[in-house]
Amino acid sequence: MKRAKVILRKDIKRRVLNGHPWIYDNEIEKVDGEFTNGDVVDIYTFANQFLGVGYINTNSKITVRILTRKPTEINYAFFEQRITDAIKHRYSISQEGAYRVVFSEADGIPGLIVDKFGDYLSVQFNTLGINRYRQEIIDILIKKFSPKGIFERTEGSAIKKEGINENVGWIYKEGPELIPFEINGIKFLADTKGQKTGAFLDQRDNAKKLMEFSEGKVCLDCFSYTGNFGMHMLKGGAKHVTFVDYSERAIEVAKEIAKLNGFNNCSFVVANAFDFLKQEFEKSKLYDIVVLDPPSFAKSATSRDAAFKGYKEINYRSMKILRNGGILATASCTQVVSQDEFEHTIVDAGIDAKLILKLLYRGGQSIDHPQVYNILESMYLKFLILQVYHISKL
Repeated sequence: MKRAKVILRKDIKRRVLNGHPWIYDNEIEKVDGEFTNGDVVDIYTFANQFLGVGYINTNSKITVRILTRKPTEINYAFFEQRITDAIKHRYSISQEGAYRVVFSEADGIPGLIVDKFGDYLSVQFNTLGINRYRQEIIDILIKKFSPKGIFERTEGSAIKKEGINENVGWIYKEGPELIPFEINGIKFLADTKGQKTGAFLDQRDNAKKLMEFSEGKVCLDCFSYTGNFGMHMLKGGAKHVTFVDYSERAIEVAKEIAKLNGFNNCSFVVANAFDFLKQEFEKSKLYDIVVLDPPSFAKSATSRDAAFKGYKEINYRSMKILRNGGILATASCTQVVSQDEFEHTIVDAGIDAKLILKLLYRGGQSIDHPQVYNILESMYLKFLILQVYHISKL
């Protein structure tokens, strides 16, 4: 069957021509030929020059997502090569027990997320177009990894807008509710009833770096989820770590992870991190290290001001409960907030707290979450390790 032909408008932004895979509804002049949402289409410029092959969904503002710039058939062989390339470009990390196998657009497979947790895989088919190829992709993953099981977590409001039926559960064999895996020599559990694919793998390098500063320190891990940073600090010899998260289930899983690793010098609190930080200040409680790894504070540019306010507030409150010379490890996964904007917000918080901030480390996503300069949306994670000094005590 001949593919429909998407013709772009004459004044299309160079973003698409320069490698970005998204084509919005207002960038399309017309579509020649019949199609149904989720179909693969050929894409041409207004001057009738071939631009690429992608899939179309008129239910989404991102109407076309480009898969390739070559006139290629989209089939099993295409996805097998894409997944093979993604694994190859993980370099040495692909030899480890847990990593992100496929990171959507950054690996040339828009809408697909695949995480490896030990002997199991966790997947998300986040767009209608990629969901059309779910069986081919599952077959390829079985061939590549021979997993004990594959768990799918395709859910949320965006999924419904795409026109996909939500699906959460095992789609190949069976596995445990809490999937065991290791990172940096620490035992973890991916929660199939938790957030996203069950565990966050993008902070692995940053958490490992923080271990270097943790020996003998009293630490606070805010927005801890199941305890990635805190477990690394305990592994690094921390004297004590307090884990704080609003999710009771996440805290229960963190407790299980602590037991698996034999960590006893820790405590767990179910609380709103903003409120907890305020209470600790009121009690004059001081820490050697405070970690902030909050969820995204803004999903779109219209919420940026609220995000800046939120980042300034939690960082200011954290700075106020650090000992002189203490360490603040702070992160942002809000894509619409840039690295410079995030750092300026932290500096503003430091000025208000009357502190000198010394940069010890600047980090970002690990290599299994590729950052593509042509796709700014793939560059989301900011991370800083700062040493703070009270101006009055210098």
